Amino acid sequence: MSLADALDRAAAGGRLSYEEGVRLFMEAPIHELGAAAYHRRTQMHPGNDVTYVIDTTINYTNVCNVHCTFCAFFRHEGSKEGYTMSHDEVLEHVGWAADQGATQIMIQGGVNPELPLAWFTELFRKVAARYPGVDIHSLSVSEVLGLAKVEGKSVEAILAALKEAGLKSLPGAGAEILVDRVRKRISARKVAPEGWIDVMRKAQRLGMPTTATMMFGSVETKEERIMHLDVIRALQDENPGGFTAFIPWYYVPHKTYLRGTEASGYEYLRVLAISRLYLDNVPHLQASWLTPGLKMGQLALFYGCDDMGGTILEERVVKLAGSTNEATRAELERVIRDAGFNPVIRDTYWNARREMPLATAAT
Repeated sequence: MSLADALDRAAAGGRLSYEEGVRLFMEAPIHELGAAAYHRRTQMHPGNDVTYVIDTTINYTNVCNVHCTFCAFFRHEGSKEGYTMSHDEVLEHVGWAADQGATQIMIQGGVNPELPLAWFTELFRKVAARYPGVDIHSLSVSEVLGLAKVEGKSVEAILAALKEAGLKSLPGAGAEILVDRVRKRISARKVAPEGWIDVMRKAQRLGMPTTATMMFGSVETKEERIMHLDVIRALQDENPGGFTAFIPWYYVPHKTYLRGTEASGYEYLRVLAISRLYLDNVPHLQASWLTPGLKMGQLALFYGCDDMGGTILEERVVKLAGSTNEATRAELERVIRDAGFNPVIRDTYWNARREMPLATAAT
């Protein structure tokens, strides 16, 4: 099959094989790849709306026993630079974000073996009681597995306890590249790809929506990026609707042990486009502007993305790796409008919220 035929079929919603995905990713001209992804996005989401969420990330601890080489945020157990917030400190951050209009809170940090399950369940209950309008979209697969190890309990038991305490959905953090070779290079202590998949599968079976991510640009090959997409697509086939969105973001190397070279904007757009075409069963593709910046996030809307992500009112992990990008709600709306789209505020589950976007709201 020719490249043009494969692009046309994918743009119309047809499924790409692994081999076709690799070929398109490597050989298709960038503008043709982007045009096909944009066409597919308009099929899936007719109209002119681009969504975003008002959210924050609260990095409650930097103590971590996983020691990923691509991470500049973590500190070893016992380090003088390590910290763990108290419940009151976390609640203060949540309250500040809620005052800014946030409805999605991501409480996420290192895998700190000193924190038991009760620390999290008590915290989530406090957040849910004080801020009922906030959705707790928190933790990572690594944190869940760390709790299972600390408590000597099954992943199902940990997830069920967290859900009962107020955890509503599970982010896709910790996926990186779901290929054994890559994970052994960049995070040898982190769970194998099958372990990440298993936690996501169990969360979805408990009725918890999840997202999927991909951190690209470290040591993986282009073929391994498509392998990662194939893993996500297969799990979505197994449990339709389990993943609400896919969020690819590129590795920031500047202050990490792994080092390397930051991905280009060209590469970022190619990854977005092939993700939209290959993941025919994942409804939303998010422009993760935090690493490439708002200008590239704006271009992402023409390469398959229908969502601008969040305001990310606080975040430390990527910033400590060397990223300096940040945005206000007004700035997100401006770049969406300047690209010719209509900004729509959503919640964690892609339900449109009632309040008007800033540009049209009464002053």
